[in-house]
Amino acid sequence: MVISLLSIGLISILGQVVLLRELNVAFYGIELIYLIALGIWLFWTAMGALVGRRSHLPSHARIAFLFIIFGITLPLDVVFIRASRLLFGGVPGAYLPFLQQLTVAILSLLPAGLLSGLLFQWAAKIYTAHEKTLAIAYSIESAGGVVGGLLATLFLTWEIQNCSIAFACSLIAVITPLFFLKGGTLSFLRRAAMVFSALFFTLLWISPQLDRGMNTWNHPHLLESRDSPYGRITVSRLHDQVSVFENDALAFETEGTDAEYFCHLTALQHPNPRHVLILGGGVEGIIREMAKHTPQRIDYVELNPVMLNLAIRHLPGDIRTSLKESSVRLTFADPRRFLRDSGTYDLILVGMPEPASGQANRFYTKEFFEQCAGKLNPGGILGFRLRSAENIWTVPLTRRMVSIYGALSSVFPEALFLPGTTNVVTASRDPLPHTPEIMSLRLQERKIATRLISSNYIRYLFTNDRFFEISNLLNHEQAPPNTDVRPVCYQYAFMIWLSKFFPRISLIDFSSFTEKGETTSMYPLLAWIILPLVFLLSRFLPSWRRVLLVAVAGFLGMVLETILILYYQVKCGVLYQDIGFLLMSFMTGLALGALTVHMLTARIFDKKRHARWYGVGLLAGFCLLCVVITTKVTMSASTGLTQTSVLLAAAGFCVAGIFAHTSLYDIQDQQSIISPLYSADLIGGCLGSLLGSLFLIPILGLDVTMKSMLLLAVFSFLLV
Repeated sequence: MVISLLSIGLISILGQVVLLRELNVAFYGIELIYLIALGIWLFWTAMGALVGRRSHLPSHARIAFLFIIFGITLPLDVVFIRASRLLFGGVPGAYLPFLQQLTVAILSLLPAGLLSGLLFQWAAKIYTAHEKTLAIAYSIESAGGVVGGLLATLFLTWEIQNCSIAFACSLIAVITPLFFLKGGTLSFLRRAAMVFSALFFTLLWISPQLDRGMNTWNHPHLLESRDSPYGRITVSRLHDQVSVFENDALAFETEGTDAEYFCHLTALQHPNPRHVLILGGGVEGIIREMAKHTPQRIDYVELNPVMLNLAIRHLPGDIRTSLKESSVRLTFADPRRFLRDSGTYDLILVGMPEPASGQANRFYTKEFFEQCAGKLNPGGILGFRLRSAENIWTVPLTRRMVSIYGALSSVFPEALFLPGTTNVVTASRDPLPHTPEIMSLRLQERKIATRLISSNYIRYLFTNDRFFEISNLLNHEQAPPNTDVRPVCYQYAFMIWLSKFFPRISLIDFSSFTEKGETTSMYPLLAWIILPLVFLLSRFLPSWRRVLLVAVAGFLGMVLETILILYYQVKCGVLYQDIGFLLMSFMTGLALGALTVHMLTARIFDKKRHARWYGVGLLAGFCLLCVVITTKVTMSASTGLTQTSVLLAAAGFCVAGIFAHTSLYDIQDQQSIISPLYSADLIGGCLGSLLGSLFLIPILGLDVTMKSMLLLAVFSFLLV
């Protein structure tokens, strides 16, 4: 069963990555769906761990059958997700109704999640039947997860597409039974495993053609598609118009005027932009438009090399030529990392995506604006864009704009919003033009040929009603400023997305829950009163106390993992291989934690002396870890890959250590606790993922959330 447990961890993590990536594309790259889907996956895995928990000892044949079924269902889930818009009659480019999206996520994750939970339960039962412990089974499965995370990282590094990864994962699943099935009565399953191994090897061989065929379901005019570390890039052509999609959401198209609108309305505010920095967006034509102002040097920083290398082959000639100009210097890097060591500029144009995710939000915070301000020459201007409704701003949209404006105005004394479906926002430490005459005169002097921007259009932007209404809104509405530690835009992005399906949600403002980062609502206070009472009462029910302790450990571990990765992302800019390494650090901590506690406890397993103190020590470790992370976040201390990896491994060690301790302390029958403890661990992780990412971090911020986790860890001593 060692090979089976390793394989379960491997295919669970690898299959999870495959399906979550597909759902992310199917729902147009909305990161919030990704988080909800992760919670659904953990829930179904927990349900799988509960299914058939009272049955007799399962056979090797049943486990082999589950491995084969897992291998079959994973590619079918991928097909179902990619066809979901067609199956539900979705309008191209539009969201499916929320309930249909939720249905797609639930149905697509159900088979693989349920099977992975059931596989672990049954494999662990057979393993523990031979005088082994659940702690070691958990450690082996976690080690398999480390391998799965490593493969997921390497596959993308090697530019292997998600469809191919799905077939590779299925191939591993159906090959696994061949390692433990013998002949005789099990020969049928062996032959079935061999047949499906040959089938999935063939499908893996022709997966590029299958991948392209499935992509044409949603992009009938497909030119090319490729998975990148930051999402799926798709290029299509209809007549002379080339469209580029990122996670199936339109990033730009070659016949639009967005690049012209953004570039010229920013550049015309500067008297003579000689040195220009462009952060993202170069492939949509920003560099081409900026070159019309004849700067001496343009530094172009691109976060996603796959986007540039894929799109450039199909772009119009003038955009390709502009990228090869001698004055243009291209760098593939994270923009915030680049700014740390860059020179100074007259103009900084931020062409990054909307602040709707942890990755994108870091380009709209106070700390980022301070970084840009330090790299501007005297009279230098920072420019970025924010999409919105043209005429009416809902409450969440208004709050989002105000939070970014608050962060911007805390750094720059001058800030200007030029309204439209795309708002051009500029800021400087020197006066900006607040009337159209200066920009109109510069447009004429520079003799720039444009399709949209003209003197009359500039006059219209400065004199229409929306210009004054937006200025009034930004200066009179209240919202916390968007910062690295408190990414409030993330919360508003969630509300804006939900309001597309439930319009009344746009009337809710969660900022009433907090004030200056501290909670003012009675509900959190009631929660902190009720939790200790529940923990105290559970001491009278030992079985429930064990389950609750493991669930709390899973919850703490998931929230700490989310905070550490987000904080590293904010400070360093996560490249995909960094994320893979960080996740593997957490999984490594899980494997080591369970193994270490098992080895220590085994020495006194019969005596039962001091065993309880291992649980106390592990919770003390959780508290110390919370203190360290809280201090780093509160002081906004710098961090690195090594530091973050060590902290993640420590968090994983504590989670698995508590799981192992609970499964060993005062337990005679190891098989009886497999299902309740494993499912409790997963349910705790599920709640930690959903509450931490969607509620605690956006509303309370990283610092207050960490203080809350410290308090929860202290209360958990009541469960030991």
